[in-house]
Amino acid sequence: MLVYTADKKQFLKDVEDSSIDKKIEQQLLKKLAKKVSASERRSWMNSQNFMFHLLNDQEIPSNTGVAIEFNIPHTSKRIDFILSGLDEHDNKRALIIELKQWEKVQPLKGVEQLLQYNPEHEVTEIETAMGGSLVKTPHPSYQVSSYRSFLSDFNTHIATIPIHLSSCAYLHNYRPVKNDPLFQPYFEELLEDSPLYTRDDRKKLQDFIKRYIRKGDDKHTLYLIENGEIRPSKSLQDSLMAMLQGKEEFRLIDEQKIVYEQMLALSEQSALDNKKRVFIVKGGPGTGKTVVAINLLVQLTKRDQVVAYVTKNSAPRNVFEAKLKEGYTKKHISTLFKSSGAFIDAESGDYGTLIVDEAHRLNERSQYGPRIVGENQIKEIINAATCSFFFLDEDQKVTAKDYGRRDSIIHWAHYFDAEVTEGELPSQFRCNGSDGYLMWLDDVLGIRDQTAHPFLHTNEYDFKIFDNPTKMQQQIFEKNREDNKSRVVAGYCWPWISKKDSPDEADIVIDDFAMQWNLSNDSTYAISAGSINQVGCIHTTQGLEFNYVGVIIGDDLRYEDNKVITDFTKRAKTDTSLHGLIGPIRNGDQQALKEADEIIRNTYKTLMSRGLKGCYIYCTDQNLADFLASRLIQK
Repeated sequence: MLVYTADKKQFLKDVEDSSIDKKIEQQLLKKLAKKVSASERRSWMNSQNFMFHLLNDQEIPSNTGVAIEFNIPHTSKRIDFILSGLDEHDNKRALIIELKQWEKVQPLKGVEQLLQYNPEHEVTEIETAMGGSLVKTPHPSYQVSSYRSFLSDFNTHIATIPIHLSSCAYLHNYRPVKNDPLFQPYFEELLEDSPLYTRDDRKKLQDFIKRYIRKGDDKHTLYLIENGEIRPSKSLQDSLMAMLQGKEEFRLIDEQKIVYEQMLALSEQSALDNKKRVFIVKGGPGTGKTVVAINLLVQLTKRDQVVAYVTKNSAPRNVFEAKLKEGYTKKHISTLFKSSGAFIDAESGDYGTLIVDEAHRLNERSQYGPRIVGENQIKEIINAATCSFFFLDEDQKVTAKDYGRRDSIIHWAHYFDAEVTEGELPSQFRCNGSDGYLMWLDDVLGIRDQTAHPFLHTNEYDFKIFDNPTKMQQQIFEKNREDNKSRVVAGYCWPWISKKDSPDEADIVIDDFAMQWNLSNDSTYAISAGSINQVGCIHTTQGLEFNYVGVIIGDDLRYEDNKVITDFTKRAKTDTSLHGLIGPIRNGDQQALKEADEIIRNTYKTLMSRGLKGCYIYCTDQNLADFLASRLIQK
């Protein structure tokens, strides 16, 4: 979505009369429901003044299109600046420019591919006595190249018209120094793909622009970009084989790239000095934890490390394994994908690196049928690997047995005298890139107060409440016909009677709605063609994603006495999520009651954040449906 658009002539006028910041701010609020800070407003003014002088060149056509703050589809990321026009052969062109106000950059010790800068310079242009804290960042040329890839991947008009994309970075406050960290030999390929221009390079950047834009297009190319159909998002499970074969299917972006490069460097370091290292990555739903994990699996496999992707939940492993069956042997697949209980008998250092996804789902001890074995899964994983990566979201704990916590991981890391590093993935790429939606979920579900997000603008994310589950089901069926990437899921409030006792009987019956839980012999619910006719649960969907998800909220979550409450007694007896808590709760254990409450709320947040494009819900409790509806602002 384009926030500000104009031709070059209008842009120069808006900067000259100092209205550019106000226009951008108004459009951000109108189109994206985003409020801006004073520092962001100052940043615009500073950067746009430099762009004013850059574009004030008679050879750059006055009707060249100008766009500022383009929201990349399905993300919360925005492209700083786009120019559009025609080249010498009348091909449609768009040039993406990443603007930086950096003055100083430092290399990041031990990680060649990352840099550090001082954000104090960017905001105030004054170096404080303390110098401020340094921020890790990818190279600007990588950043703008990744944005270009995202735009190309998601917008149909880019390929079909076609629109030719180019990219560069402009560090208008920056003057290079001897042996400058931005221009090291290992960045040569990046700089060739997306050149980087500094304060004294205005003429070079003008020549770069004029190489691609010879004629103006009266914003027509920008209009085509704005109105291009958004392709269904790349699905990780669909792209795994290509990634293992060396194709770049998922371009890491911003914080994902930072965490990935740090982890890669630590793994390589451990391979050299044989010292144990542990890296903990915190990230909410849709922040790209699994994308980073699979990229690491691919890259470390290429580097001949003994590496495995580890989850407690079998659903993502089963999906990935099913996708790989065509090109890899069963033995090869089994070495790459492991259960969290697979390391009980492992010797220290059997693996170079173990990549633990959904680490919050780890059990304290492993269970095989009725047998409880092993001592501690976290301990066993750290013992088995020289380097261990844990991707963690404690807000996605959904059963009483979920044991993976930051403090537990750190405890066992210290036990092995392992070096601990922590990182974070704050930006999410699901839910149409709406961070506000996840904060809204936290607020309305009573997980944590988010006073800044009491209402959800439905232009941020396709969220609908249905008064009939059959109507919701029909909408999900319709969405699924496009690409088999939409599913109906539910809270576990209905017994799974079709599993053994009545295989032909519906499990979930609400008025004229009747569906079975997912089939017990279907281990790949997320991609199986017939699974659209069954209802998924937390156990078959966590760690995976869909384009649209329809969520049936049962009586375990209701709205009473002006608040959202949970009721563990409404969970089906066949649900094992609360095992170990029910007895203590009935005996008055308040901590067990609190834990059950958290599990129920986290379950619905997890289910309601599976959809890349939209979430449709039906509530068995009408009061809850009314409450949620009251917290929406319709587009």
